[in-house]
Amino acid sequence: MAIDEVFSALAEPTRRKIIEALKNEPKAVGTLVTELEISQPTVSKHLKVLREAQLVSMAAAGQRRIYSIDTSALEDLVHWCADLVPVPEAEAPAGEQQPNSSTQLSAAVNPTAQQISRSVGRGLEQVTGRAQEFLERLPRFGRRR
Repeated sequence: MAIDEVFSALAEPTRRKIIEALKNEPKAVGTLVTELEISQPTVSKHLKVLREAQLVSMAAAGQRRIYSIDTSALEDLVHWCADLVPVPEAEAPAGEQQPNSSTQLSAAVNPTAQQISRSVGRGLEQVTGRAQEFLERLPRFGRRR
């Protein structure tokens, strides 16, 4: 999975709303349409982009399609962002192993990780917002007006 595909998929505010709606539980397309007050074709279009970016997965239940968040691409994105932000080494008592970068991201293990996580989240919001503005200026990627 390419990080640029994830950024591109998350640059659209509607797709971020869909991800937010799915964060607590898997939902059917119809439920997303009702909750987000967006047309079914629009929701389906955005779900296709999210699925191609491996941000959501789909399971068929009869004629219904149930979507849920696929965390693997998001985890890759968080690790990529964390590599950009230097994490201070935690001081471990003698004989204990230093935590690796993934455990440093866990707020339960390292309080500094909580700050980094919030900072990365805000930075990600800013970057995706700027990416959206940039993409809208390009005729090929932006919405048709």
